[in-house]
Order: sequence, then structure tokens, then C-alpha cells
Amino acid sequence: QVQLVESGGGLVQAGGSLRLSCAASVRTFSSYAMGWFRQAPGKEREFVAAVGWNGGNTYYADSVKGRFTISRDNAKNTVYLQMSSLKPEDTAVYYCAANFRGSGYAQATRYDFWGQGTQVTVSS
Repeated sequence: QVQLVESGGGLVQAGGSLRLSCAASVRTFSSYAMGWFRQAPGKEREFVAAVGWNGGNTYYADSVKGRFTISRDNAKNTVYLQMSSLKPEDTAVYYCAANFRGSGYAQATRYDFWGQGTQVTVSS
């Protein structure tokens, strides 16, 4: 069982930055690819970014490419999402998730464990 706890959400003005963190309570954290998803009110959950087990491979949704950066620190069992140049359309609950399968990083159904989410609100 993997427990994931997100933090770092909040209210920020458009153009601002936030860094989300996701701490995992599992000894084999480096065995998992990690992803960030988000869900806005009335919309489906969508892929944001993912990082492979060793941090060497990263993947991004087109909507955040060039603005968001995903990284991980396996020594701290933590994955990060640095968000810059935030836009009002980035407003959503952001979830981190763990993928043990090693593929399908953009598909929510391929993830095995999820955090409870953290709210990000970007004001215009």
C-alpha cells in the first residue's frame, strides 16, 4: 500500500508560481513512476505531468509544457511540480499518483495509488 500526501496548493495571481509536493509513504518509492493530474469543477481529471522512476524521463501535457516542471527526490520519497506563468485555466484540484506498471503515464487508469488532492486557484 502506498500513501500519497500533496501539499503546496493555494491562491496565486495569474503569472505567479507555486510548487506542489507529494510525499509518499513507501519503502520502494523509486520503483514507481509518478504523475500529476488535475480536475477542474465540472471537468474530467486530466493528465498534467509524469516522471519515470529515476527522474530521467519526463512527460507533459501540451497545455503545461514550458511552464511546469516535474521532478523527484527518491531519497526523500517526494515528487514535485513546479508551476510557473500560471493562468486562471490552471485552477483545479491537483492530484499526485503512483504508477507501478511503467507505462501509460498519461492515463489515469494506469495509476495504482492516488493522493487526496490539493487545491490550486489562479486569479485573473
